Amino acid sequence: MSSPFVRRRRLAAELRTLREQHGMTADQLACTIHQSRMKISKLENAHIRPDLAEVMKILDVLGVTGEKWHEIVKIARDAAERGWWDSYGDAMGDRQRLYADIESGAKTIREYQPGAMPGLLQTPDYTWALIEHAKAEGPITYIPERLIEARLQRQRTVLRPDGPEYEVILDEVGLRRFSVPPEVMYAQLHHVIKIAETHARVTVRVFPLVTGMIPSLVPAGLVFLYTFPDSCDPPMTLTETVSADLVYTDAERVARFARRYEYVRNAALSEVATLTFLSELADQIIEGRHGT
Repeated sequence: MSSPFVRRRRLAAELRTLREQHGMTADQLACTIHQSRMKISKLENAHIRPDLAEVMKILDVLGVTGEKWHEIVKIARDAAERGWWDSYGDAMGDRQRLYADIESGAKTIREYQPGAMPGLLQTPDYTWALIEHAKAEGPITYIPERLIEARLQRQRTVLRPDGPEYEVILDEVGLRRFSVPPEVMYAQLHHVIKIAETHARVTVRVFPLVTGMIPSLVPAGLVFLYTFPDSCDPPMTLTETVSADLVYTDAERVARFARRYEYVRNAALSEVATLTFLSELADQIIEGRHGT
């Protein structure tokens, strides 16, 4: 399926462009179709799930017909779809629900993870350990059991035989500064090795602590780079702050993140060397030697 989130952003851009080409303001359009200015704003900024009948009404007002009409209606239908993640509501967490939505229609996923283990590779025990840390910081807004169920479903979706190409670069610093019990980290590292060895579409590499000079700034934090099967859905970058997810589709900014990712990738260990490193690190951790 296409990602409803991605299609909502595509629909928003299409409707805004059509309105502007028609020489109509958002206020004028709102009055014409008997909706609020806020409703039009939310639709044109991809902040709401579209109502197909309202989209058709807008297209009629803007004089859109023929192939363009059918194209926009198809995008609107995709944008209005609900995925498996919607059945979880807030129980799985807003951030994870967004990831699941975007991943559902991705062609490729590239991730630079400088800290915790990627959600797509986490074992339940590892996730539980992170949840305990989150609970210690204050009230959580999700249901732990449902979050773990949803994370496992995300993994099944991405790691299916016909799923997207998934490449992740783990930072050695983050791997050594783990915040879960050693036995959990040991099992987690071997889980990553197994995934990399048994899933042809998955590539795991480690960005080592010592690299020599890198001819660019590296990403300051977590970065996701997505592409999609439909060439009209532009590549997307997602980064995180402590409290928000930042999504970019403008070509210049996406290209900037992609360049930084490539610099890290070029300095990373090979796939084979990465698996050897992870196995040796797991042994060091379980023996208490990871800091030496």
